[in-house]
Amino acid sequence: MIFKEGTKLYAVEVERKSGENIMYINYLNAPLVPNIADNPEVMAQAVDSLIENPDTSRIVMVQQRNYSYSFESVSILLEIASLYNFLIKQENVLSNDKVFLYGPNFISEMSYLSDLLKKDSLMVYYEVLKRLKSLGGEEDARGALYRRFFEKFKMLLENLKIIKMIREKFEDYFKGDRSFYKSIFRAQVLPNFSFTRLVAKIPENSELIDQYVLKEGEEDIVISILRVKNEPKYFYHVSAPEYELNEEHHVLVNLARNVLIEHRPKSEEFTDPERIRQVFMNVAKDLLSELSKSKGIQINYNGLNKLAKILVRNTLGFGLIEVLLMDDKLQDIVLNAPIAQNPVFVRHADYEECFTNIIPSYEDADSWAAKLRLQSGRPLDEANPVLDSDIVFGEVRARVAAVKEPLSPRGLAYAFRRHRDKPWTLPLFIEKKMINSFAAGLLSFIIDGARTILVAGTRSAGKTSLLGSLMLEIMPNYRVIVVEDTLELPIDALRKIGYDILSMKVRSALLKGTSEIEASEGIRTSLRLGDSALIVGEVRSDEARALYEAMRIGALANVVAGTIHGDSPYGVFDRVVNDLGVPVTSFKATDLIVITNPIKTLDGLHSKRRVVQITEVRKHWEKDPLREKGFVDLMRYNVEKDELEPTPELINGDSEIIKSIASNVKGWAGNWDAVFDNIVLRARIKQEIVNASKKLNRPDIMESYYNALSNAMFHKISEEEREGDKMDCEKVFFKWKEWFYGVVGN
Repeated sequence: MIFKEGTKLYAVEVERKSGENIMYINYLNAPLVPNIADNPEVMAQAVDSLIENPDTSRIVMVQQRNYSYSFESVSILLEIASLYNFLIKQENVLSNDKVFLYGPNFISEMSYLSDLLKKDSLMVYYEVLKRLKSLGGEEDARGALYRRFFEKFKMLLENLKIIKMIREKFEDYFKGDRSFYKSIFRAQVLPNFSFTRLVAKIPENSELIDQYVLKEGEEDIVISILRVKNEPKYFYHVSAPEYELNEEHHVLVNLARNVLIEHRPKSEEFTDPERIRQVFMNVAKDLLSELSKSKGIQINYNGLNKLAKILVRNTLGFGLIEVLLMDDKLQDIVLNAPIAQNPVFVRHADYEECFTNIIPSYEDADSWAAKLRLQSGRPLDEANPVLDSDIVFGEVRARVAAVKEPLSPRGLAYAFRRHRDKPWTLPLFIEKKMINSFAAGLLSFIIDGARTILVAGTRSAGKTSLLGSLMLEIMPNYRVIVVEDTLELPIDALRKIGYDILSMKVRSALLKGTSEIEASEGIRTSLRLGDSALIVGEVRSDEARALYEAMRIGALANVVAGTIHGDSPYGVFDRVVNDLGVPVTSFKATDLIVITNPIKTLDGLHSKRRVVQITEVRKHWEKDPLREKGFVDLMRYNVEKDELEPTPELINGDSEIIKSIASNVKGWAGNWDAVFDNIVLRARIKQEIVNASKKLNRPDIMESYYNALSNAMFHKISEEEREGDKMDCEKVFFKWKEWFYGVVGN
């Protein structure tokens, strides 16, 4: 709710959203700060408004900064409002007949106390105790009635939550003291350009576990990880620059925002989100500079950049969600419905599931939904209650899923999946123990052999990340076509290091009737675009049949790979054949299934991502690959050792897929030792990259740039050192190692 200029001071509006009634009170141009704890007039205004609107869940007092009071505060005020109503309406304390009962001064006395009740309930309690104490021992009938009334009044006051909270400390109270209120009514002070609440206070009984800083230009965003007593999850506490602006800078941003929101971007402007963001950034700087001069507010270059970023983030962008997405330690960000009644939850790389000090607002949630509709061109309405899209700003990429009614009966909800700034690589996965070096060597060998691969696993198992790392094993001299309904694979990063990639965005399986091309048609189109490796982001629906067409056409020519949900090779078969309708014979076009799943720790509170099976699919079976031994594991996860191990079938050379690859290479056909040595050689190279990274304290060595260089040099040296049908693997490794340390330094 944003009150327009000219709205009556102290005007009240109540909006109902997802079962919560939010009261907005206009304090724009008011001569005071709307702080209940400090100001008795503000407290009285809140109580008066609650008397008229007793179903209110939250109060937001709108000014240059918004002061938001939670249900805990509102419930205390509602009790006061209820008691006031009881005194005035049921007890009728201001009626003339009370003079006869209680004496000539009673009406003026109760007029004072009832009015004071709304402003300062503690002072009323103080006054009632004082009156009871002052009453003499000898009383006439009227005096006895007077005493009984004030004893009843005292009892009613003592039933109030606010009195119960401070009663033990009331002996420290003195008349007019409002310090007690400061511990009871804590407003969440929000910028006027954002209704998302940031709880600045650190929880009581919490212990600081970790702290680190995110850099945004010259600004530091401090992240604190705390353990809160009796809470199973860690507490992720974030500071944000927009909530720490001084008054003058806040005024500047708010004025600039009011100008910018007059321009409503058209959908075509969002076809290039990065370009439109840069345009808005330049406009924001110019606008803020002009406003600072006209208002006589001093601002330096760094301050101008800071305010421009805040302005763009809270107009064109996604507000505090973008602050969270800057943290590369976060993997998932979840906003549950009803959105304004739950904190944001995050999944942290080191601390697993955490709750945060961010409570989003309905206003911001609605704004984000509108932006996602614009930039994706996809609907989000009752007929299409799910929207899958992606957001990009700077180096940050994230996938976002939004759901609304009727699928989410309590309103909008969001899930953001942050993609790593740079592509994952096999050395990085070795370092994280998701795979070992031998598995990396095996996967590299099979990619070089132009096989068909499905990477399967449960949700958040790392399927897409692993697929991205396998793309880096494709030599850059091959063209790659990527088909996705939501852009998750690291296309731009691969282009920057020389890959020839065409990205195709297709319709989500959840959507019907949009202008986007169906995934199945996108895959078939890719087959008409020339000789290329084909990567499918995720196999979800009817496109499975088209993918298997591509697998059968592309067999022995190019890599065809994709991800799919499934926790075992048979689970993949069951999903592809029984759920997605691919013929059993077509499934045989799958050469390799890689299963990656989270493995729970002993305490059950944590999990670690691991590749648990690398399985080849043989071709001799007819109906059921499990019963007819069509699945042969090449590597299996050993839970005791926390490591993938090669199976006897692989060690003994009983792999039809690897033999098939070897049959096309001079010197390998019928020579299992040479093939196995090549896999081991690749594994040694991947492991050496990890070792060098640790030894030289150079994490960048494991990144995509050096991975691509290493693969290219490995193939070059292998070709140079091949003598007829033979290749000396030790010599290749020695020369590669000599080259590698020459590039990265000793």
